[in-house]
Amino acid sequence: MNEKPQHATIILEHSYPVPLERVFSEFANPVARSRWSRPSNDVLIYDVADFRTGGREVFRCGPQNDPKFRGETLYHLIVPNTCVISSEILEADGQRLAVSLNTLDFEATGDGTNLKVTVQIVSLVGARMIEGYESGNKSALENLLHHLSANE
Repeated sequence: MNEKPQHATIILEHSYPVPLERVFSEFANPVARSRWSRPSNDVLIYDVADFRTGGREVFRCGPQNDPKFRGETLYHLIVPNTCVISSEILEADGQRLAVSLNTLDFEATGDGTNLKVTVQIVSLVGARMIEGYESGNKSALENLLHHLSANE
């Protein structure tokens, strides 16, 4: 680690015009999640997928010809249709890049669902990693909206 650890809290909110259960199910299903949560030109591959409290996921992501990033997610609490609390470690080439605590809060509205994503991140490689987490999460939430609209 050559950089001083940098900390940030990222809070993103998005509304979806579909029922709460539909939005939550997109997060619960790793096959569905891999379709919309990655940047458009990248690949997301789940090697282990266990979406439950106490469960663990291991994934690889990055450019299609070189998914060089490896992540591990631990699920600390899952309350269906309410919240998901997880932690994530991201590495590349044997170097730890970031550690994060992630909270998804789902709320039913009169005409759909509000989702609030809170990411508390420590970057071990500088501010660009934090920027990447923020832009990646924003992109995923937008992609989810398009995915839900296309599959209605």
